[in-house]
Amino acid sequence: MTTNRTRSASPPLGWPLTFDDVLAARDRIAPHLPRTALRRYAPLDDAVGRGIRVYVKHENHLPTNAFKVRNAVSLVTALSDDERRRGVVAATRGNHGLGLAWACSRFGAPVTICVPLGNNPDKNTAIRGYGAELVEEGADYDASVDVAKRIAKERGMRLAHSTNDRLIVAGAATYSLEVFDEEPGLDAMVIAVGGGSQAVGALTVARARGLATKIYGVQAAGAKAIHDAWHGGPRDAPAAARTFADGLATRGVYELTFDALRAGLSGFITVSEREMSAAVRLLLETTHNLAEGAGAAGLAGLLALRDELAGKRVGIVLSGANIDRETLRKVLDDAIG
Repeated sequence: MTTNRTRSASPPLGWPLTFDDVLAARDRIAPHLPRTALRRYAPLDDAVGRGIRVYVKHENHLPTNAFKVRNAVSLVTALSDDERRRGVVAATRGNHGLGLAWACSRFGAPVTICVPLGNNPDKNTAIRGYGAELVEEGADYDASVDVAKRIAKERGMRLAHSTNDRLIVAGAATYSLEVFDEEPGLDAMVIAVGGGSQAVGALTVARARGLATKIYGVQAAGAKAIHDAWHGGPRDAPAAARTFADGLATRGVYELTFDALRAGLSGFITVSEREMSAAVRLLLETTHNLAEGAGAAGLAGLLALRDELAGKRVGIVLSGANIDRETLRKVLDDAIG
């Protein structure tokens, strides 16, 4: 493991995260979570084509099958004894809540997870399985955030927003630290955005290490508010979030991450439901790893960008594997889109 704390570049004024934040999160997380593999697959390189060498960061091999558990451990290990005693509340479509439920069960902290009505039933069951209280309320993720804020105020619990929390974003950045420790020569990374914690983490680490790696963002076309705002649209435009990719089902921009995304991303694209569904199938065929929609969005984005990234070394993240059986059946039958 690289332990060098030397920074080659300082973040701009107002940047939401420092490299010291990332290093501190790594040190808190290390006793509880393993480093994940960064692998190449010849069949995947062949399928992507254009001479691109694809590096897959396997966050699906973590407990709860997604990078979000890093964020949760980063937060819970930094809480005071009093905050842990009072507990944590959060809103989620699944993986953020799963990570928090896992982390809080490990450290004996009460946790309440708010999900929208009709949420993925497998994720709901898994969240309850870790001992969390599950509150099903709200039409979508953003509505469930309002529910979590209300509960935090009523019960005096620590709100753990999936994006607007420095400890959360620092946790997400730790996987980019591992990627760049192992492959500092990557030309680009293509990363699913949702709220932006992964991409801001990658930008922070690349900047601190003085790397030339370009970071591209990908968002579901059915939940494109943050993408449109990045391209100059209004930040508060009414928006919908209609996508099978739970982790991308957001309908706004987030205060902590948006300005950094706008300043740092080399590009930001959307991908369709069919493109993400095809990427799930391609990952299964070439790596024999299961991905949910958001977990395959990086690959979908790379396929859309492959002319621009021809001949490059590109990192993607398999960041979630918690797809339910019915959705998987539709993906395999090419019935999504």
